[in-house]
Amino acid sequence: MIPCVFFNSIIIPTVAYFAEKCNLTPGYFGELVKVESGKTAQDFIADHIVSRAKELLNSQTLSIAQVSNRLGFGYPQHFVRFFKRKTGKTPSEYRAA
Repeated sequence: MIPCVFFNSIIIPTVAYFAEKCNLTPGYFGELVKVESGKTAQDFIADHIVSRAKELLNSQTLSIAQVSNRLGFGYPQHFVRFFKRKTGKTPSEYRAA
């Protein structure tokens, strides 16, 4: 896999962000991710964000707004929509399950 440093909750990472960190063009970075993972770079990044969100939600010590903030979402409702689109559940539903 491509060695890159994952985000630190400052902004929601983009393909261009990771490509720049790896000194690659976004197109080439996307191709490498697709070859290695079988997913588009955007889907790969989104899966990582969902995975991190699940870890934070499982901790039960952070509110959903705090999880949203830590993941770089400007508004909690954007995080809720993103999470539901990717998992089929809202963060509250995921936490209750």
